[in-house]
Amino acid sequence: MKAVTFVGYKKSGKTATLEAVARVLKERGYRVAIAKSMHADFDRENSDTWRFSKIADAVIVKAHDTDALLFRAKDINALFSMVNADFLLLEGFKSVQHLPRVICARDAKDVLELNNGLAIAVSGVMAESGIDEVGGLPVINALTEPERLADLVEKRAFMLPNIDCHMCGFKCAEMAKMIVKGEKTLNDCVVLSSKPKVTVKIDGQVLPMKDWVQELVEKTIKGMLSAMKGYRGGRKIEIIIRDD
Repeated sequence: MKAVTFVGYKKSGKTATLEAVARVLKERGYRVAIAKSMHADFDRENSDTWRFSKIADAVIVKAHDTDALLFRAKDINALFSMVNADFLLLEGFKSVQHLPRVICARDAKDVLELNNGLAIAVSGVMAESGIDEVGGLPVINALTEPERLADLVEKRAFMLPNIDCHMCGFKCAEMAKMIVKGEKTLNDCVVLSSKPKVTVKIDGQVLPMKDWVQELVEKTIKGMLSAMKGYRGGRKIEIIIRDD
């Protein structure tokens, strides 16, 4: 799955920019998922769902116009692991450091403040001024040139494991910046490029694991199975756990 964040301050055009890119990618036949970071609480205090969430691990909401699953992810990786799509487009999430970003800016000052080395383009309100480039980044108006910005996202979006295994010699945030600069590629990420010895999938999505975690899982499972009657060693062991 590829991903990119659309970051910017209030009234900078984030939503309109993301919506334009999502529409083009969808028209091209891709499965598109969108994640939005909200400053306000989604589940109001003392509401029915808020009270339920204090008891249950997850709350399912069936409404007239849409459905929702409310739960608390332990971290951003757990949240993203639920998504099964070709492209994940995120609105907000300024603190995410392992994904490239499109800066939705009101002016050049916004670009300077939000460009942390992960930016691949500038869009939003500033793009309506007719400026073609700022700080070495292309300025693309998503409202008039959505295909052009979608082309860039299609080509340059990526997602690193965000587990800081240091197997490549860098943290994921450092590797992400080098990929954006063109100094590295996803093939330089050992977790993504190498064939892991242990693979764990949750609803079809691979759970990234560091080497020592793979070794721990392998030895634990083999240790338990070796004590069972009828066990024989094999090149491949498959275990499926269903919650239904």
